[in-house]
Amino acid sequence: MNRTIILLACPLFIAVASPTLAHDDRCDAVAASVADAGFAESVTVTCTDTQAILTSDTYPDHDMMTGIVGTNEQVPVPAEYPAPVLLNPVFSGTPLTRDAALGVAVNGVPIYDYTGGGEMSEADLAHHQAQHDTLQTDQLDVCGGHAGRGDDYHYHVAPTCMIAQMANAGPEAIIGWAFDGFPIYGDTNPDGSTIEGGVLDVCNGQTDDAFGYRYNTSQDAPYIVQCLMGELPNFNDLPRVRPLSAASGGGAQPGRPPQGGVQNLVFTQSADGSRSMDYSFEGEEYYIRYSPAATENCYDYTTKTVTNNGDVMVGEFCR
Repeated sequence: MNRTIILLACPLFIAVASPTLAHDDRCDAVAASVADAGFAESVTVTCTDTQAILTSDTYPDHDMMTGIVGTNEQVPVPAEYPAPVLLNPVFSGTPLTRDAALGVAVNGVPIYDYTGGGEMSEADLAHHQAQHDTLQTDQLDVCGGHAGRGDDYHYHVAPTCMIAQMANAGPEAIIGWAFDGFPIYGDTNPDGSTIEGGVLDVCNGQTDDAFGYRYNTSQDAPYIVQCLMGELPNFNDLPRVRPLSAASGGGAQPGRPPQGGVQNLVFTQSADGSRSMDYSFEGEEYYIRYSPAATENCYDYTTKTVTNNGDVMVGEFCR
């Protein structure tokens, strides 16, 4: 039986009164985290027998892309994304990693680990991967996210701009959910106390009185969830956002990061749905521009990128 929750009237503390919450209470806790943060109009929460599914277009209502230096020459395009959160989580203590999202923020935007290199081995988890650190290599915008190979926007570190927008912003507010069913909080404990060094485990998590276990963000690497500590029977089936495809057939060429980074990257958005990412590289101006096409879920592109050697490319690409 499915249950769609648009707005939850009961307060969150009822839902989190026990570390062994019943199915409906866990569903309500997920829905409350979205509604209390003020994102119920853009994120739908639907509960099944096993999952709370947060569905959104992964396109947040805050600044995006601006300030990136290490661009991959990809831009964010709305993408319907059903993020599944387990309602009966079981802590295993065995870290799981993948080269895609590990969870979802309460505004519906996927959350990845801090690396741009994808899945890490268990040995990699214990050591900071500086060369793949999206924050230290200037691949992220001022809000902690960027567009990836799927042309979708996602976070790699704490989603600071989203947190600033939250109606219930504060240490006790849940900022997201990992796919294994455990919540994600900010840099402090829910009571506002400091998390002492060495408390967070390799996945950036710790035990929690309400949910049994939780993840936290942190100022230092790994910054946010970098692996999952819960059991996930469907781990290999977790959703991915596929790259755009050319309307004439075939996929879009992946962006190739310009060596040394770009300058003055700015992403602008217009009310008619058109978008433009403009930047300079070695004294020359480049851009990626798109607007909604006549065909649903398709976009008319005009680009001049370093990846394509400065050639102007025009085409229609679709989800």
